[in-house]
Amino acid sequence: MSVRLTTAQALVRFLAAQHTERDGVRRRLITGMWGIFGHGNVAGLGQALVEYADVMPYHQGRNEQAMVHAAVGHARQLNRLSAQAVTTSIGPGATNLVTGAALATINRLPVLLLPGDYFAAHPADPLLQQLEHPVEADVSVNDTLRPVSRFFDRITRPEALIASALQAMRVLTDPAETGAVTLALPQDVQAEAYNWPEEFFAERVWRVRRPAPDPEELAEAVRAIRAAERPLLVAGGGVHHSEAEAALRAFAEATGIPVASTQAGKGSLRHDHPADLGGIGHTGTAVADDLARTADLVIGVGTRHSDFTTASGTLFQHPEVRFLNINITAFDAHKLAARTLVCDARTGLERLTEALDGHRVDPAYETEYRTGKERWDQVVEAAYRADDPSAVPTQTQVLGALDAVVGETDVVINAAGSLPGDLHKLWRARSPRQYHLEYGYSCMGYEIPAAIGVQQAAPDAVVWALVGDGTYLMMPTEIVTAVQEGLPVNLVLVQNHGYASIGGLSESVGAERFGTAYRHRAADGTFTGAPLPVDLAANAASLGMEVLRAKTVAELRDALAAARASDRPTCVYVETDPAPTAPPAEAWWDVPVAETASREAAIGAREQYDRQVAARRRHL
Repeated sequence: MSVRLTTAQALVRFLAAQHTERDGVRRRLITGMWGIFGHGNVAGLGQALVEYADVMPYHQGRNEQAMVHAAVGHARQLNRLSAQAVTTSIGPGATNLVTGAALATINRLPVLLLPGDYFAAHPADPLLQQLEHPVEADVSVNDTLRPVSRFFDRITRPEALIASALQAMRVLTDPAETGAVTLALPQDVQAEAYNWPEEFFAERVWRVRRPAPDPEELAEAVRAIRAAERPLLVAGGGVHHSEAEAALRAFAEATGIPVASTQAGKGSLRHDHPADLGGIGHTGTAVADDLARTADLVIGVGTRHSDFTTASGTLFQHPEVRFLNINITAFDAHKLAARTLVCDARTGLERLTEALDGHRVDPAYETEYRTGKERWDQVVEAAYRADDPSAVPTQTQVLGALDAVVGETDVVINAAGSLPGDLHKLWRARSPRQYHLEYGYSCMGYEIPAAIGVQQAAPDAVVWALVGDGTYLMMPTEIVTAVQEGLPVNLVLVQNHGYASIGGLSESVGAERFGTAYRHRAADGTFTGAPLPVDLAANAASLGMEVLRAKTVAELRDALAAARASDRPTCVYVETDPAPTAPPAEAWWDVPVAETASREAAIGAREQYDRQVAARRRHL
């Protein structure tokens, strides 16, 4: 039996019938589709979404990149077990997907991209927005999505969709392969009819695997842990994706091994757990980084061991340090010449805990790191404390005020600027999904659309998007979407008149904060004049948000409490005291400095750089 439908109609019906299942729990795989329509998709997917509005929810976006960010935030909140699709027209709509696709793939988060494409039949060339290549006639702008997609295909015939759609679902649901998946859809093919086999639209369940560790690898890992005197576990995002938080807690409590976390892994243990050391790496805590320097075995669980996490190869300084990586992706498991357990994080931790029965680190080591944790807790309290409620708050005091307001299930979202460093060091995560930092790509503009995706995935949660003025100006467009959908996301908008994070970095590498402030030009042509007269609070209000302005610590506390109690999208706007109050970096980050220069700032920075880079190691 067959059903005559257009390619776009068939795709929508197919997507509506896909499900995931893990641990006996079934979920819909594609929960909805974001879209902005142009000539490249309006008559295809646009018409199909009208035709099948009863089976495929549609979400109206304002910016194509932002739609991907919203879908990524949604997938992360749901532990990669559900995803969303994004459709755009051909041309700039399609190329606007590239940044979001890169973010999704780098962070190993599933999103399905469905951009329009040129006419497969080539009835006329060039079409509106068509890229002409002189020697490769089958190239379109969508080919820019190839390097940032985990799977890519151009559907040039209706029947080609069958095999390709199945492959797309396989990649989206494979925890070792997932990321952005792109099916480029020529606009004529979208509208072309075909007799589809009914089996294509049958309910299909994609089981998300929990592979167990190889017995020999497990035995070797157990020997390594038993032999280690100063082991340290680094929890990455894979702990959350596999819902391994309880298994990690059991492992830490059974063995006494302390746990530090990457940006993606923070919250794997509650902040007040005795074994939780907080963040690690360039933006880490003093206690975590001090232990990392003396660790003789580093156990990575679900981490990519990024540059920030390893402090550019300078953090792990024990002469005989070795690595053990538990990761479902072999590519990541083998980093740092590690022993490997290529398996699901939860399964791997459970098997390790069983095999290590009776083993525990030396009590003196536990006393050492718990004492260090107590010292760091005092640092956090000092950074959060605001003794004068009438004063202008610093950025860390903004976090302290928010910390006092949030509940157990609130979600705090951030991605770029100086806030990620402050949050990684200072935030006290109360639940596994409270801390939502996108730091694989650290993409400015991620926070507001991601908050929408998270709110869709967790309608009962209170969701906070934390942004600086630079990030806000990148992508405030989805405020309109939040208002339209009645999603009560909260925006904390910090005004500091420019790129505060890069300004500080610029100064440290001898670039003298050049081009990092939002100011008028001075008489000498530099951007050192008065701050620009922008009113971002008024802008947020013009897009439909309720805006609460806070000038003092006391006003900030009241505004945050009011925002949390509100049932509509709310912005808390605060201009901060620029004085630095965050603890300094506890580990180095390699940002190359000019090897030769005439200006004193650059010369001094290069001398400092040469001293730091000498400590780098290649772990072989």
